[in-house]
Amino acid sequence: MRNTFPAFLLLALAMAVLFSVVIAVIAFAIARWEGATVPTALSRCGLAFATSLTLCLAAFAALDQT
Repeated sequence: MRNTFPAFLLLALAMAVLFSVVIAVIAFAIARWEGATVPTALSRCGLAFATSLTLCLAAFAALDQT
């Protein structure tokens, strides 16, 4: 194991969370633009965040298997 592995792991996780937050903000903006109420927009925002973070982590897990 290299000495830099934990740093790269934390960087990859931080990038996944940041990407998911950006996706969630875009989903919130689109929902509000369509005329959804704030609770509905927040629900879509949370769903988009959870989905994108799950996909990012699944991709990292698949890359780790190779």
